[in-house]
Amino acid sequence: MVLEVAILNVRPGEEAAFEDAFASARPLIVATMGFRDLELRRCVETQNRYLLLVNWDTVEDHTVGFRKSDRYPKWRELLHHFYDPFPIVEHYGAAL
Repeated sequence: MVLEVAILNVRPGEEAAFEDAFASARPLIVATMGFRDLELRRCVETQNRYLLLVNWDTVEDHTVGFRKSDRYPKWRELLHHFYDPFPIVEHYGAAL
C-alpha cells in the first residue's frame, strides 16, 4: 500500500467553502480503482491548513488511474483554486 500525503494551504477565509467543495469532490477520488481510504484533517495551529492522506494500492493508481481519469478535471475545478501555494504531493511506502 502507498500513502499519498499533501499539505493543503487554503486561502484564509475560504475554509468553509473548501470543506464543502471537498465533500462534493470526495466521490470522484473514491471511485478510482486502487483507492483504499482518505482522511482530511484541519491543522489546529494554522486554521487554513489541511493534511490530505490517501491510501492507494499503488502510486500508479493515483498518478495514472485518478489523475488521468475523466473525473480528475472536475476534482481540479472544484478544489485547485483554493490553494495558495499549490500543494506538493508525495507518496510513501512502508519503511520496513
